[in-house]
Amino acid sequence: MASIPPEYQQSTNLPPTGLSFNEKQPDTIRLYPLSNYTFGTKEAQPEEDPSVKDRLKRLEEHYEHHGMRRTCEAVLVCHEHNHPHVLMLQIANAFFKLPGDYLHHDQEEIAGFKARLNERLAPTGSLSARDTPSSADWTVHSTLAQWYRPNFETFMYPYLPPHTTRPKECKKLYFIQLPHTKVLAVPKNMKLLAVPLFELYDNTGRYGPQLSAIPHYLSRYRWEFVDEEGKVVAWTPGAPVDERVGGAKVLAGGDDHGEANGEMQGVKAEEGA
Repeated sequence: MASIPPEYQQSTNLPPTGLSFNEKQPDTIRLYPLSNYTFGTKEAQPEEDPSVKDRLKRLEEHYEHHGMRRTCEAVLVCHEHNHPHVLMLQIANAFFKLPGDYLHHDQEEIAGFKARLNERLAPTGSLSARDTPSSADWTVHSTLAQWYRPNFETFMYPYLPPHTTRPKECKKLYFIQLPHTKVLAVPKNMKLLAVPLFELYDNTGRYGPQLSAIPHYLSRYRWEFVDEEGKVVAWTPGAPVDERVGGAKVLAGGDDHGEANGEMQGVKAEEGA
């Protein structure tokens, strides 16, 4: 009987089981369900610039007087059916962007960033009464990414291009760890959406290079998914995603809530945002 070549022989040793795969991991992040949060609207906040050209002109004026512009944006994550969703704004039913904005030249980084976040999402009036002083603050967990604008143009890069020593703008994306409950209010002229990671991933045509890269940034974390009763019901790695997960959901804002099932067409990330 012919012998079996070594490359086709099967080992009699069973593969190892139960070994950990957690070395050099950042802290596990606990995500709370979308249903834990309260969403409302507040007064409209018109965009400062009517066009991209006007925005770049204002950037040029800022650089002339104060140097590189610092922009901070927030990646806020919750879960729906045990799958991470990112909260983001949609403006004029056309453009997506993360909450946040540029810092004034004399503002400290984190304090200025929190102030910008409150301008966009802090509740007012009766909604504000539902919030608590502790949840009025923001937990800035870590920096996820830095994007650079080398010239007074719309193009930004996730690295400093060669021979560029004086970028005109640096945009930082921070991971914001949401508490188990919070009240958020969006300006009436915007919509607040919950967009699942699977919809963002590799979807530059709709969300642009910055937003579609968010799943890559978040892949470094392990998640614990908590239900409304505060129990951990799933975790990564190894937990299957609930099959009921759908597309992006409109949470608040805008005139037409008929898009809440995620059937949004012809929208994209704001160019040069």
